[in-house]
Amino acid sequence: MNTTNDIAEGRTHDISNKLRVKSILSACAGNLVEWYDFFIYAYTSIYFAALFFPDGNQTTQLMATAGIFAVGFFMRPIGGWIFGYIADNKGRKIAMIISIFLMCGGSLLIAFLPTYESIGVIAPLLLLVARLMQGLSVGAEYGTGATYISEISRKGTRCFFGSFQYMTIIAGQLLALLTVSVLQFVLSAEEMRAWGWRVPFLIGAVSAIIVVWLRRHMVETIANKKDKNAQAGTIRELMKYKKAIIVTLFITMGCSLYFYTFTSYMQKFLVLSVGLPPEKAGFIMTAALVLFMFLQPVFGALADRIGSRNSMMLFGLLATFFVIPLMQTLQGANDIWTAMALVIAGLLIASFYTPVTGVMKADLYPANVRVLGVSLPYAIGNALCGGTAEYIALYTRSVGVESHFYIYVAVMTFLSFVAAWMLPDLKKHGWLDGDGKIEEMTVLRNKKAALISDTQL
Repeated sequence: MNTTNDIAEGRTHDISNKLRVKSILSACAGNLVEWYDFFIYAYTSIYFAALFFPDGNQTTQLMATAGIFAVGFFMRPIGGWIFGYIADNKGRKIAMIISIFLMCGGSLLIAFLPTYESIGVIAPLLLLVARLMQGLSVGAEYGTGATYISEISRKGTRCFFGSFQYMTIIAGQLLALLTVSVLQFVLSAEEMRAWGWRVPFLIGAVSAIIVVWLRRHMVETIANKKDKNAQAGTIRELMKYKKAIIVTLFITMGCSLYFYTFTSYMQKFLVLSVGLPPEKAGFIMTAALVLFMFLQPVFGALADRIGSRNSMMLFGLLATFFVIPLMQTLQGANDIWTAMALVIAGLLIASFYTPVTGVMKADLYPANVRVLGVSLPYAIGNALCGGTAEYIALYTRSVGVESHFYIYVAVMTFLSFVAAWMLPDLKKHGWLDGDGKIEEMTVLRNKKAALISDTQL
């Protein structure tokens, strides 16, 4: 008989494959809708920026909307904290259902929001409120979803199944792009600026309701409340795993900065810096993201063979050495096929980290603080580097030092490499399948590195 205790303690082998797959698909369906709703803002902002921020030129208007995009990221730590506690105490499933309701509310608000011309300064303020709601929701979704998929997957297949989380993140972005592309084809530019940009937000809100029904049938993966530690999901309990927190933070900072550079910001980069029309930029990003999405299970299966830590280190090294030449060459591209090849090359590098990042972070914490441990440091790192990526990129462009942004990305991805390198072998010492001695073995590795450094000196 399958009990929630069996599942919480990692004995998920008794769950039928049908139920396992159904639960993973339910988690991923919600993930897709969450990220569709979150990223549709970035892909439609070029149309509604002037409606909420009428003063200034196109670059300053986009910077204003990018600022609100970034503020949404700064709600993620709060979402990670609140929902981490809920998920570690009340269950992963209930946390994921509540997060979907929040995203639905934010999307509905944006869909029907009056413009600056109608209600003045209240319009951008309400836009900010909607993005805060969505940021809170996404802060809940990532950590809970990553933890859930990691727990319900079989040993030796965790990265493969974990890849479907990022696959649906990409699918959400791709669906957002496709929705905008279809609207661009059906509607005129004037109609898109007048009202067409609202349609994708309404679609996202309706889709969220469907996901709530799907998630009601998911298998829970935490222990019964009576068996739980009273400190489960609390900051005090989480602080026992300081090294895991630091690693999670630094891996997130580099990875999220790189990811948003080559996904949500890249469309604007292709228009503003490369000089391509919005339609061609949309075509490039659609094609690149389709390939990127379908590569996730392939790279996830590879990571199951070589280890999540090794896969993460490969990403860090490749991104550090190639992001600057990739961006510089892309900036000078004079045709869409060259631009597409360079964008795809950048996304291929990202594929070494995207399938493993959720599983790897979940592996650093015991079950009683796993969602909080994955969510909170991730949300902080994502807010610091992912949420500000577009704004910093636009700012460096506006002051004539755009190449400084490329250097910034290279430095942060190198820090992600160092964070992954400092970890022990997670197959032996991780919490999901090993002995859970992350803190002790990380200390030993740090001491060995210091000893080698002293010997060389």
